[in-house]
Amino acid sequence: MTQRITIDPITRLEGHGKIEIFLDDQGEVANAYLQIPELRGFERFCLGRAAEEMPRITQRICGVCPSAHHMASARALDALYHVDPPPAAHKLRELFYNLFTFEDHTLHFYFLGGPDFIVGPSAPAAERNVVGVIAKVGLEIGGKVIEARKKARHFMAEMAGKAIHPVFGLPGGVSKPMSQELVDQIREAAPGLVAFAQFSLQAFGDIVLKNQAYVDTILAGHYAHRTNYMGTVDPDGRVNFYRGQLRVIDPTGKQLCQFEPKDYLTYIAEHVEPWSYIKFPFLKQPGWKGFVDGADSGLYRVAPLARLNVADGMATPKAQEHYEQFFATLGGKPVHSTLATHWARLIEALQAAETVERLANDPEILDRTVRRLPDQPPTEGVGIVEAPRGTLIHHYATDPNGILTMVNLMVATVHNSAPIQMSIERAARGVIHGGKVDDGLLNQVEMAFRAYDPCFGCATHSLPGEMPLTAVIRNARGEVVREVRRAPRLSPLA
Repeated sequence: MTQRITIDPITRLEGHGKIEIFLDDQGEVANAYLQIPELRGFERFCLGRAAEEMPRITQRICGVCPSAHHMASARALDALYHVDPPPAAHKLRELFYNLFTFEDHTLHFYFLGGPDFIVGPSAPAAERNVVGVIAKVGLEIGGKVIEARKKARHFMAEMAGKAIHPVFGLPGGVSKPMSQELVDQIREAAPGLVAFAQFSLQAFGDIVLKNQAYVDTILAGHYAHRTNYMGTVDPDGRVNFYRGQLRVIDPTGKQLCQFEPKDYLTYIAEHVEPWSYIKFPFLKQPGWKGFVDGADSGLYRVAPLARLNVADGMATPKAQEHYEQFFATLGGKPVHSTLATHWARLIEALQAAETVERLANDPEILDRTVRRLPDQPPTEGVGIVEAPRGTLIHHYATDPNGILTMVNLMVATVHNSAPIQMSIERAARGVIHGGKVDDGLLNQVEMAFRAYDPCFGCATHSLPGEMPLTAVIRNARGEVVREVRRAPRLSPLA
């Protein structure tokens, strides 16, 4: 008789979801599915709005990564209105965005993903959280984590009005120039942010890389997929979060294409399934082949691991040293081990901190010319940034009055949606055997999606997913006379 195991809700992520695992008569995993039961629908209800409202609207998609949506939206409006911000505006945006990337990567490592390693994947559930992390590393280090994030968020709020929902990016620039006082504060604090990022990498080395059991877990076959990868690179082929070209490589590391953001639809298409609100992007060449990896699959992955895989290196010297160690330790490029994303994330946090330090010491950051007003009618525009969770695409079209007629949002978790489905199924098959199931094993299944740092609130914009519904009919005495249920259909994953 088939046994059904449900993990509901899944934990330490943004958004909501559940995992259904089915065991056969021998207690082996027959199937495992991820279901996302919510619909946000931003692509639809933004239609008819004024385009310039989008940087304020779309950041409400998520309370963890609003700055990513804000910046992608501002970049899309630049293209929509055919205006290029002045150099100081680009640098201010990049400074703000690297503060955000540093802060968000720190959040994920210590609060969401890190507990699986710092506390342990099979530790009691009540300890696999930031409280357990602080208990393991000590109150002093816990204080450093809080202080580093507090500083970054303070500077973000000073630059953009708010840390969570900024009012900063405008078509053609930003809302205000930097003050000398704020620049001095960031210059003074930046070395401490760099030191904290280096400390986090040292902690990862001491706690994870020196623990052979953890290394074996990272390298385990049930936590790996041979996929294509996509990420943004600067003109020198280095990792860049704010702007650049998109590069795609295949599972062997061969470059498949490199293109400007405006050309993304030449290379990427989107598949939909009736059992989910999430879209499933794929490369038009070789095309949609289903939920499979390998050389013939059109699926690709984004996020920190993908960015390091596609890039020729990091953009800052200290991060570059760790980049080289990363690939030397894990056997060269590309790395397919999903859990290695945690290490890649910390390397990116170091690059972000170093970039903050560099930009804070750039004299042009104080230039008072921070906006170039649009002088052409709006038409269509694409804005792409690298969110902490991967490539984020905002694509808008308007009528001549600037009223939105088309909105397409491809967030990082959407790009990763099919690989996440496959990762959960493969992890379940890898850790559950003979019907033995406990909390620690189920957490190891959850670890398969947690490495992606998914945001399912950001990702659920698409129909034809079906809204789960229960209708209960009662008589005059309050007694249930009929109950009708409609649940979303499960994935066809095998």
